[in-house]
Amino acid sequence: MTSNSTWRQNKLFENALAIYDKDTPDRWQNIAKATGKTVEEVKRQYQLLVDDVEQIESDKVPLPSYKTSGTKASYQLEKRLKYLKMQ
Repeated sequence: MTSNSTWRQNKLFENALAIYDKDTPDRWQNIAKATGKTVEEVKRQYQLLVDDVEQIESDKVPLPSYKTSGTKASYQLEKRLKYLKMQ
């Protein structure tokens, strides 16, 4: 289970990615500053995120089975995948 601290760190990272998109000058430096990490750490975290999305999209990682379609959890997962594709 993800700790509350890890969840907050991930949320900071995701928010920073949304604020500093691929066209932002000094993107990685800005994200590092916003998250309290080094540039190398945020680049590594981003690459892990991209790798995860690629694994999911290539059906190498099964998506969880939700009780009903259209649930908030499935909607948020779809929204995140769409967002990552735009990066």
